[in-house]
Amino acid sequence: MGCQVTAERSKRPARAAGIKVIMITGDHPATALAIARKAGFDTEAGILTGAQLAALPQDELSRRIAQVRVFARIAPEQKLTLVTALRASGEVVAMTGDGVNDAPALEAAHIGIAMGRRGTDVAREAADLVLLDDSFASIVGGVRLGRRIFANLRRALIYITAIHLPIAGLALAPLLLGWPPMLLPMHIVLLELVIDPTCSLVFEAEPEDPSAMQRPPRRPDELLFGPRQMVIALVQGAGVLIGALGVYGWSLVRPGATEFEARGAGYVALVIGVLALALADSARIGRLFAPHRRVFWGIAGAVLAVLAAILLVPDLTAIFAISRPTATHLALAMAAGVLAGGWTGLGRLTHARGKNASAKAPPSRPLANGAP
Repeated sequence: MGCQVTAERSKRPARAAGIKVIMITGDHPATALAIARKAGFDTEAGILTGAQLAALPQDELSRRIAQVRVFARIAPEQKLTLVTALRASGEVVAMTGDGVNDAPALEAAHIGIAMGRRGTDVAREAADLVLLDDSFASIVGGVRLGRRIFANLRRALIYITAIHLPIAGLALAPLLLGWPPMLLPMHIVLLELVIDPTCSLVFEAEPEDPSAMQRPPRRPDELLFGPRQMVIALVQGAGVLIGALGVYGWSLVRPGATEFEARGAGYVALVIGVLALALADSARIGRLFAPHRRVFWGIAGAVLAVLAAILLVPDLTAIFAISRPTATHLALAMAAGVLAGGWTGLGRLTHARGKNASAKAPPSRPLANGAP
C-alpha cells in the first residue's frame, strides 16, 4: 500500500507537467485495473488487453492508445508495438522495464529507463538511463531537474550574449563619435573575469521555477537559444550600452571633467550594469539575499572591492588609465549602471506583484434573484 501511495503522489506532478503515464503489464485485466485505480491512473477509458490490441487496425490503434492508460495481458512484442505507435503519433516516449522481454521496447523508446535493483543486464544495456532506486518518483525528479537545467542554461546564454553587446559597442562607439576610447585591454580583461564565474556558478545555483512542473513539455524542436532569446539579449545589452555610453558622453562634456575621470565614471557604470544584469537574469524567484545567492553576492563583493581599489590606489588608476570621479559623479554613474542592467528585473518584479494583487483580490459574487 505504501508503494501505491508513493506512486499516486508522484503521478500528480507528472500530470501537472503534461506527462501521460501509461501502465503496460502482462497481468490479468482485473488485477491491472485494481492496481491502476489504487495508483491514481485514469481508468475512465477502460482497459485494453493484448488480444484486443492485436485485433485493432492501425488507424483505430492510434486513436485508442491516445485515450487508454492501462494495457493488460500484453505480450512482449506488443510492448514494442505500443512504443512504436506512440512515437508515430508524435509523442516523446520514455519506457521503463526490467526484464529481457522489455529490451526491444526500451531500445525503441526515445528514453529507455531500466530498473537498477531488479533489472536484468539485458534491460540495463538496452536502456539510456538506469534507476538506482527503482522509483517512479526518481523519473519525475529527473524531469524536474532537466527543466531546471534547461531554464538556467537558457538564462546564462541570454546573459552572456547580452553582456558582450555593450563591451563591443563601448569599444567602437566612442571612436565612431570622435571621442577618446573608453575601453582599454585591461578593462575588458577585468570584465571577462566577472562574466565567466557568473555564468558558470551563479546561474547554476539558481533553483527551479515553482511553476516549472505545471507547464506542458516544450516542443522537441524548440531551440535552446532561438530568435526570442536573441531579441531579449539584444534589448538587455542595448540597455547597458546606452547607460554606460550615456554616462561616458555626459562626463566628457561636463565642465571641469577630464578624459580619465569620464572613463572612470563610464567604466563604473558598465561594471555595475554587468552585475545588475546578472542578478536580473538569474534571480527569477525567491529573495535577493536567499542562501543560494551567496555565490553572486560573493562575486559582486569581490568585483566591487577590486573596482574600489582601482579608483583609490594610484598605481592601479594609472594602469587602467582612469581617475576617481567626484562623489556625486560616482553616485550618478552607479545609479545609471543599476538602472541600465536591472530594469528588466524591476519590470518582472512589478509584473509579479500585480499578478499577486490580482490573485488576492476577492472574487466577485454573482447576483441572486436580481437582488442588488
